[in-house]
Amino acid sequence: MDDKTVIKDLNQVTIRLSGDSGDGMQLSGTLFSTLSAVFGNEIATFPDYPSEIRAPQGTLQGVSGFQVRIGSKNIHTSGDLSDVLIAMNPAAFKVNAHHLRKDSIVIFDTDSFQKRDLEKAHFKTDNPFTELGMNELQLVPIPITSMTKESLKDMGMDAKSVLRSKNMLALGVVCWLFNRPVEIADKLLIQKFGKNPKLVEANIKVLNDGYNYGNNTHLSVSTYRIEAIEHSKGFYTDINGNLATAYGLLAAAEKADVQLLLGTYPITPATDILHELAKRKDFGVKALQMEDEIAGICAALGASFAGSLGVTTTSGPGLALKGEALGLAVMTELPLVVIDVQRGGPSTGLPTKSEQSDLNQALFGRNGESPVVVIAALSPTDCFDSAYWASKIALEHMTPVVLLTDGYIANGSSSWKIPSMKDYPEIKPKYVQNYKGKEDWTPYIRDEETKARYWAIPGVSKYTHRVGGLEKDYKTGAISSDGENHQLMVDTRQAKVDNIADHIPNLEVIGDEDADTLIVGWGGTFGHLLETYRGIKEKGHKIAFTQFKFIAPLPKNTADVLQSYSRIIVAEQNSGQFANYLNSRITGLNIHKYNRTTGQPFMVSKLVEEFIKILEAEL
Repeated sequence: MDDKTVIKDLNQVTIRLSGDSGDGMQLSGTLFSTLSAVFGNEIATFPDYPSEIRAPQGTLQGVSGFQVRIGSKNIHTSGDLSDVLIAMNPAAFKVNAHHLRKDSIVIFDTDSFQKRDLEKAHFKTDNPFTELGMNELQLVPIPITSMTKESLKDMGMDAKSVLRSKNMLALGVVCWLFNRPVEIADKLLIQKFGKNPKLVEANIKVLNDGYNYGNNTHLSVSTYRIEAIEHSKGFYTDINGNLATAYGLLAAAEKADVQLLLGTYPITPATDILHELAKRKDFGVKALQMEDEIAGICAALGASFAGSLGVTTTSGPGLALKGEALGLAVMTELPLVVIDVQRGGPSTGLPTKSEQSDLNQALFGRNGESPVVVIAALSPTDCFDSAYWASKIALEHMTPVVLLTDGYIANGSSSWKIPSMKDYPEIKPKYVQNYKGKEDWTPYIRDEETKARYWAIPGVSKYTHRVGGLEKDYKTGAISSDGENHQLMVDTRQAKVDNIADHIPNLEVIGDEDADTLIVGWGGTFGHLLETYRGIKEKGHKIAFTQFKFIAPLPKNTADVLQSYSRIIVAEQNSGQFANYLNSRITGLNIHKYNRTTGQPFMVSKLVEEFIKILEAEL
């Protein structure tokens, strides 16, 4: 490396790959994050792609990106601003310019920065960097398209297939920039495209040519060295939230010794859960793609009646369609897990962007007094634990559970130590065979502690019964329209959900014991708020922080915790739904709402700045 090269030792760095939807940025980003995880780094990723199936090539609306943050410790988000941007065309640069630090490295394809390309991105001059006032960037012009063509000229591939490989050349340069061994990337490509040996050969060749280009030309830019960390012993992988959710469901079904049935309908960004569970015939999973959202939840509910763990997956618009059948699950008191991977709304909204705007719908989106359990996963890896918890509660308390994730943690990935199932609690469904007074059984006989009714599987002798949408008599299980009985059943169904607070962890708070201000979040904003809390403490302020995973019911100590602070900052990606929910449940709270609905993750630097203003204001 020549004397002009500056090597920066960092504990973390953020890279963003961006281009057209067909440029393969998601694949390149995934490969780089995976080999970084293998290398021993912590990672957090954020795929950011357009909702249009195929926007016009080179236009602003067609830009697709993948951001990955890698580091040696405390990597909880995909990062605010990028240290490195790979821009495959001018539109990619323009869309992502506001994500860059002033001295960021920008690697760009000179073949795609011609006059016509600049016009498509609405640049008025032939220098897009100066036009946007970004003159301190470290620019690395590389003829990526031409080099890819040259690399594969003797492979006998058609022109379209050759161009599809240019993302691998860009990835090779990035691997050089961060001293990542391409041998690992080679193995990942073999795993990915093993059924097409020619494609594997082509991608490996281009990848290595990109790496060698950086290595041989000694590009005059800063390079980065990020130390690996010593992990505790175990097996590690990088995993996204949807995959972790699927694994959590599998683990719970195995632990409870029940069959898992997924009844669902494809919808962005939840469909990958269906894709994964459809592969799991080795675990006895039944994955049914039904004709619509309503059929999906009804199939899952029917499976629960028959003795399986019924699961359905969706996003906001689908949850609205499932509302009536979810009410039926409340009335029949059957175990059901409904997974809502939230996206921007209303209606079709922003299907590829992230939001937390389905909370009210999860809590209240049904007719009548219809209480359900609501859980919100905190991170990509926590999706595993949250899916396990949702299944455990559904099976042991005979109730539907809504598990909220969101597009950010569902598509994003983190490094995950594969857990040992012996470390997870038992799951013991409330089977009727375990009821002591079997001779006196009726369909709504309940466990005295939990108020959960006992589960009688069809076909079990002496336990013939019926359940349905009509109200039933508390004692006999026969259809009843008696007012006093209805009041009793309404109260009992609510008490059953409320009692679950005795079976979930208490709310935990970190921070200064004498802090006046508590930062509160819920669900997938955990990483951003945790880093915000740390950033505020580093600036000398006293602060505390907690994140809610269990929302309905709230943990038992919630009121005691929140009422002990003079000021509470509730940050969420909606217009204040959780803050309003807390105010409706607990009196005397001084809540400051911080709400954003941009479809993008919070920016930690902005949160630190805004929260300090609130801290410094008089109480």
